[in-house]
Amino acid sequence: MTITAERKTALIQEHARSEGDTGSPEVQVSILTERINNLTEHFKTHAKDNHSRRGLLMLVNKRRSLLDYLKKKDAGRYAGIVAKLGLRK
Repeated sequence: MTITAERKTALIQEHARSEGDTGSPEVQVSILTERINNLTEHFKTHAKDNHSRRGLLMLVNKRRSLLDYLKKKDAGRYAGIVAKLGLRK
């Protein structure tokens, strides 16, 4: 359900805007997306895990807030991260 340190550093390097960037919305959204995907896989085998489902909903809401902020600040960066992560169909 959690992501490994190696996977997290790979996500940070992939989506960082500059060297040492760990707090930009793009990095945060990519890490949240990875955690959401892991939890989604978890629920395929543990359907009644309602405590983790609450955590999933909080992660989804946090990602939505970050994406809304990014869309308001810079629509180009928003479109780039959505396309890169495949969040919209």
